[in-house]
Amino acid sequence: MMERHKDGGSLVAEVLKAQGVPYLFTLCGGHISPILVAAKQAGIQVVDTRQEATAVFAADAVARLSGIPGVAAVTAGPGVTNTITAVKNAQLAQSPLVLLGGATATALKNRGALQDIDQRALFKPHVKWLASAKSVKQIVPLLETAFRKSQEGVPGPVFVELPVDLLYPEEVVRKWYIGEGSKARSQKSLAGRLQHIYLKRHVQKLFAGTIQTAKGVPTGSTFPAPKSRSITKAAQLLHTARQPLLIVGSQSMQHFVGAPALAQAIEHLGVPVYLAGMARGLLGAEHPLQCRHQRRQALKAADLVILAGMPCDFRLHYGRQIPRSTRLISINRNRRELYLNRHPTLAAHSDPARFLHELAAAFTPPEDTWLHWRGQLAQLQKNREEEIQTISREASSGVNPVDLLTRIDSVLDEDSMIVADGGDFVATAAYTVQPRGPLAWLDPGVFGTLGVGAGFALGAKLVRPDSEVWILYGDGSVGYSLIELDTFVRHGLPVIAVVGNDGGWSQIAREQVAILGDDTGTTLSRAEYHRAAEGLGAQGLLLDQPEKISDTLTAARQTAREGTPVLINALIGKTEFRKGAISI
Repeated sequence: MMERHKDGGSLVAEVLKAQGVPYLFTLCGGHISPILVAAKQAGIQVVDTRQEATAVFAADAVARLSGIPGVAAVTAGPGVTNTITAVKNAQLAQSPLVLLGGATATALKNRGALQDIDQRALFKPHVKWLASAKSVKQIVPLLETAFRKSQEGVPGPVFVELPVDLLYPEEVVRKWYIGEGSKARSQKSLAGRLQHIYLKRHVQKLFAGTIQTAKGVPTGSTFPAPKSRSITKAAQLLHTARQPLLIVGSQSMQHFVGAPALAQAIEHLGVPVYLAGMARGLLGAEHPLQCRHQRRQALKAADLVILAGMPCDFRLHYGRQIPRSTRLISINRNRRELYLNRHPTLAAHSDPARFLHELAAAFTPPEDTWLHWRGQLAQLQKNREEEIQTISREASSGVNPVDLLTRIDSVLDEDSMIVADGGDFVATAAYTVQPRGPLAWLDPGVFGTLGVGAGFALGAKLVRPDSEVWILYGDGSVGYSLIELDTFVRHGLPVIAVVGNDGGWSQIAREQVAILGDDTGTTLSRAEYHRAAEGLGAQGLLLDQPEKISDTLTAARQTAREGTPVLINALIGKTEFRKGAISI
């Protein structure tokens, strides 16, 4: 079925609807108004934020949690440039999302129009694919291609530029270019007549041709099946191992076989496992196979390491945490990451979740072979947990952050979600706060971006409205998105934010002061973030004494249950918990 004479804004909305997109994140602008209005009329929830990066972070979170590419629409020029960090974060986190960017009118390109820049050149290094529509009839096929490209192979962001004169109705665009009565005025000169003819034909070309009807395409990340010989080789290596170790990274959570099937495969394999990034919570909070501490020591002792969706980057000290004598199986969608910094014994260019699923089907764990090894690792975990408990009981100049975070962990609902946005405080949370289930922990990923908090929580609360969503902020990172409390209030999304306020960029200060003897640029005031929250329509709570932790957490959770976003400004003290933990 083919149609004519539809405006571009309506066509964009039709494609989004056909693709199953439930939310469109945005910050309004004149270049994209028809998209927003049409999306609303099509039944897509338009969620407007206070900064364009937040819109993209929210789209990223929706993609991670739902498997459907998240979508953001931003206006031309600075609206588009404000998204660069969020887009790059999505690229490195391998999140499928579609960014729609407004652009100046086609006939005004490169003529000094407002906010006209070379947007495609800016985005080329940061997206999988990009395109710019030249006519209305191109909109539907370009957008459908964008959705497909964002998901196939290694997922990632794509960018589609949509000039403003393709989005409004034809009669409006015709008046812009030709105007009422302009023909009579243009007859006074040859140049005027020629310009009139040119513009008339230009508008005809913009709206010429048949319009393709939007159709849905399969969503979900796809990748070729693992090679049978790779499965056989992996099973052989695992069968001869005495101290195997599995590390499951975020790429394993890209919805190919589903979290329950992946968890079942890991349980069948019986290999002790560390869960990283988006894989945190895959096995629940207290699974006997799961290790949470002392990963470096465990890697050093292992005789076989399986990396499922995680490369040998800075997180593994560029592969140096794994001894050269240790056999290594690397499973990754990205061929380059298979060999990054370390040549594996077996490189499997495959979806890691599907590989583990098929490996479990082909492998029968040797009975009792790994019990001693698992006991060794369990003792490592126990020793570290005891250290953490000791640190949590230490006196502090303010609220002990380790104590606060362990207390937060103790009150989390089984359906809770945690958004991590910060440095020292949030890194401490990674050791002390346990997500209760799959896809219940959101952090920026390998880029380590600050500022994801509000956007991630926005997407999470929309996808899982019944879940208790917590944002764990450092007092540095909260500065990026504190204003979005207004967004939560306006859209009725009651999240709980906790700011670990120690008056500084502590993760940086730890090394800078120790090595250089100077805290320049690392100090902050202990700002009254709770009062700022109240000014934005949320509830603000001050936590300045250890004995108030329990009551404050209870009050925050009750406030959120009643429908109001809440921020806890926790005045925390300094600890040596993460001394020497900076990564470069």
